[in-house]
Formats: sequence, C-alpha cells, structure tokens
Amino acid sequence: MAPSPRVNDERPVYVIGAGPGGLAVAYALRKRGVRTVVLEKGAGVGSSWRRHYDRLRLHTTRRLSALPGLAIPRRFGRWVRRDDVVRYLEKYAEHHDIEVVTGVEVTRVERLADGAAGAAGGGWLLHATGGRRLTGRAVVVATGFNHTPKVPEWPGRDTFRGELLHASEYRNPGPYADRDVLVVGVGNTGAEIAADLADGGAARVRLAVRTPPYILRRSTLGWPSQRTGILVRRLPVALVDRLAGPVSRLSTPDLSAHGLPRPTGGLYTRVRQGAIPVQDVGLVKAVRTGRVQVVPAVSALDGTDVVLASGERVTPDVVIAATGYQRGLSDLVGHLDVLDARGRPRTHGRRPLPSAPGLFFTGFTNPISGMFRELALDANRIAKRIASGRA
Repeated sequence: MAPSPRVNDERPVYVIGAGPGGLAVAYALRKRGVRTVVLEKGAGVGSSWRRHYDRLRLHTTRRLSALPGLAIPRRFGRWVRRDDVVRYLEKYAEHHDIEVVTGVEVTRVERLADGAAGAAGGGWLLHATGGRRLTGRAVVVATGFNHTPKVPEWPGRDTFRGELLHASEYRNPGPYADRDVLVVGVGNTGAEIAADLADGGAARVRLAVRTPPYILRRSTLGWPSQRTGILVRRLPVALVDRLAGPVSRLSTPDLSAHGLPRPTGGLYTRVRQGAIPVQDVGLVKAVRTGRVQVVPAVSALDGTDVVLASGERVTPDVVIAATGYQRGLSDLVGHLDVLDARGRPRTHGRRPLPSAPGLFFTGFTNPISGMFRELALDANRIAKRIASGRA
C-alpha cells in the first residue's frame, strides 16, 4: 500500500507562539522527524513570561513542570522564578535545535482547498507580517492563555482621572511605595500583587473581591497541592467538590472577620468554569495582619473616585486591574468556526475539529494539575497525531 500523501508532505508544520506549549510541540514533532517552524511575534522565546511581574514563581514544582526532553535544573529550586523559567525556555529551544523565527506575527490562518499549493490533502495558509504567505501541512496555535489584557467596561472608565493600569503592566512594588493602591480581582495574579505591594512599602493596599476564592497552600508538609490536583483530576466533579471543602478549611484559616468569607460552591465545579484556586504565597498573612484590606467589588469609576458594590467611595492613588485576559484568537481563526461564544477554542490537544483538520490548539485551559505538565502531555499527543498522517 502506498504511504499516505500527508505523511510524505514536505511542507512544515507551523507552530504559532514560542512559549512553553509551542516549544514542547515543536520538539515532540522534531523528534518524530516532522519539520516544524515556530513563529514568534516577540524578540525571543517566552515573551509573555518576560513581561510578568518580578516576584512571580511557578506554582507547580520543578519536577512536575519540565517539558519533554529536558529537565529543569535543580539549581532553580522547587518553585522556579520567572527569570529562570525564561532561561529554561531559552535553553530548551537551543538544546533541541528548534527552528524559531522571531519578529513574525501571524495575523490570519486560512484553510487550503484539497490540492492547493501544489500538494494533496489541503493544508493551511498563514498570513504574517511583512506580507508573508506561508503554507503548512498543519498548524498548532500556542499563543497562550494570557494573551490580551482585559479591563472591565466599568461605567465612567473612559473619563476616570485616576491612575488605572492592568496587572500585565505591574513589575514590582517600587513605584508604589507610600501610595494608596487598589487591586481589583483576587485570582492568583491579584492576590500575589496585593501581597507584593504590602511587603514592598505601599501606604495602603485594598483588594476588591467579587467572588471569594478557594485559597490553598502551595505545599503542606512537603506535599504540593499540584499533586492533589493530578490525583483528583479524573474523579467525578461532585466527589472532588465534597472532598475539597474539608481540605480547604484545614488548609487556610477563616478570613470572614477580615472581609473574605469562605467560598460557596464546589471547588472543582468552579475550576471547570475557569476559576482556579488561589495558591497562598502571602495573601492570608497580609489579610490577617491588616496589611491588605478586602473591600467589595468595583461597580463604577467616577472622576477620581472608585465606587464599590457596597456604595462606598474610595480614592486610591492607583488602581491595578488584575481582571484577566482574553485569548485574542478572533482575528486569527475566528472565521473558521473553531471558537466558542467567549472566544476560546472549542477543542484542544490532539483532537482537531472535523471542520478544521490539521488545526490544533494547546495552552488554552488552566488545569489544576499544572499548566506546564499538561502542555507537555498535549505536545506528545499532538505530535503523535500529526506524525501519523491523521491530522
């Protein structure tokens, strides 16, 4: 039997994004003999990691965060710093001789008809900066979970005269020493920035909370919460919800007297809805000691005032919106009917949609078992699917 024309297709696989997900897929494909080109709009690999705040560390352990084919050095410690994550990604690309082209932004991906571009089996056309038109046998979109900063459309935002920035612009507490800062949002980023400001000399730190989060210790008696996430990920949601309540109560004290009541609803149910538990790296202590004051959610901005859901008005020197990100995929692939109503891929990992064979997504979920670990697993699954000729 003649080999599949897909298997012998000499066109490369294009990976969009040189973060951990993109690099892992590129290595897994290269290991299987598939030429792969990584296209990165930034100046180097790990662009989004370079822009994160200075204090950031992986909330997952070094051993469980390595990408395929290269361990993270022991000298980076158990909880790897942001700068060391970047060093690891640079070394990863070099060690595996991954073909990375920087300074190239892909703006649109289109499906080729069968037989187009001189090859059977269709494929994909990528429009990129500089007028580039690139054809590939398959495309892996790995542009990242934290792509486009999102600031809510609060009433009065356009005429707000105070200082307002997104958490993506925050680096360290230095510029905020002796200032009154309101952090909006209590995900991991908001919680860590609030603690960082409290430790770094801000005169006052408020944390605006809409929905109280589950707060877990990063590690208990040497056992990382990530391992628990791995163990329970495949269990029924209702069962994990029942188990998580007592664990949460044992893990962190009740902060209700400080304005942060225990969360309602099941932990895993909320994870499935996109609400990842907060790993405590200083927030609990800062709240208990009064260095971070919990206040209600923001409902509006008015002149230099911030109006809270309780009706109270505060006038901070700075508002930092730790309000998340959008995936930023609409222009790139929105026309292909592969996104849901919230702009997220309708599939991920090794299973492309039937209407878009050869188009894969990785890194657009936020699993409790650890992002890097899941990226590594996804990489091998995607590469196996593409190399098999069934992409």
